[in-house]
Amino acid sequence: MIPVVTQRALAGSVDELLEGARRTGRFETAESRSDAAFEAVEIDGERCVVKYVHPDSDFTMRVSEDTGCRPRQVWQLGLMDLAPDHIDHATLGVARWGRDDLGAAILMRDVAADLVPTGDDPITEADHLGFLDALAALSAAAWGFADGHGLLEHHRRWAWFGVDAIAGEEALGFPEAVPRIAHEGWQRFAERAPADVQTLVDDLRHDPRPLSVAVRDTPQTFLHGDWKLGNLGRAADGRTVLLDWMYPGEGPVAHELGWYLALNRARLPAGHTKESTIVDLRAALERHGVATDPWWDRQLGLCLLGTLVQFGWEKALGDNDELGWWCELARGGSRWL
Repeated sequence: MIPVVTQRALAGSVDELLEGARRTGRFETAESRSDAAFEAVEIDGERCVVKYVHPDSDFTMRVSEDTGCRPRQVWQLGLMDLAPDHIDHATLGVARWGRDDLGAAILMRDVAADLVPTGDDPITEADHLGFLDALAALSAAAWGFADGHGLLEHHRRWAWFGVDAIAGEEALGFPEAVPRIAHEGWQRFAERAPADVQTLVDDLRHDPRPLSVAVRDTPQTFLHGDWKLGNLGRAADGRTVLLDWMYPGEGPVAHELGWYLALNRARLPAGHTKESTIVDLRAALERHGVATDPWWDRQLGLCLLGTLVQFGWEKALGDNDELGWWCELARGGSRWL
């Protein structure tokens, strides 16, 4: 049973959200890929941060047609609190903000010191396993979640870097760097990927619905949607810090796993591989009461294929072994379509 969560009130304006706060200027983040604006504020002596999000400055909001401001919705619906004992979302309040009421100002405690340090060094084993345990805990708490709130549409989760999405950003002159790099990466993918995998991925980049339909035959849960190290950390009380709830909605837990593997693989701790990470997440789900037979292999195969549909461009800009691993897993996953 999905636990009952308490809905929260939105502030009507930034002034209302920050009433009594001392605004101290721009806040610089370590996340170089972020195009969002950040403001430093102080509330009752505590350092806080306001993140401003809007489709005008976030291509993922544009390509997913986010007209309801999902990071605002997920706060208002109380869904951030599904796993309160395992996750610190650091959010204190959210206000409506921006043109046509399409954006949000998100007030958070300043948890920069708790986040995974930037760089190329491997993370600790304790952090790695802790992140997987938190992922499993959140998924188990929301097992069977069905979106009736207008969050991220199921099939759009695999469309960030689809053909239409890239074409739309190109028509705007690539205002953000990542879609431009992805465009170049997909050209490399067409040159480097095996022909059958290239065709498979290209078809799903044009229309991810067959993937969505196939994976819906397996259990669904509530997804945060962006389990990359830039959003993760360890709080002083041991909880996992999980920021940037930009892509919430219904989906398969193995999607979170594929995302984690694709974006964090270079920093896995010594002795841990993509294969062992898959085993560890499955064990964590079982530990939190989720029975993974008989659906696990099907969902995993489809979602690893889906990860290549999302990030084949990034893998094509890397080494042969990494690209080859994902192509082989995608080929295997295609049997479940």
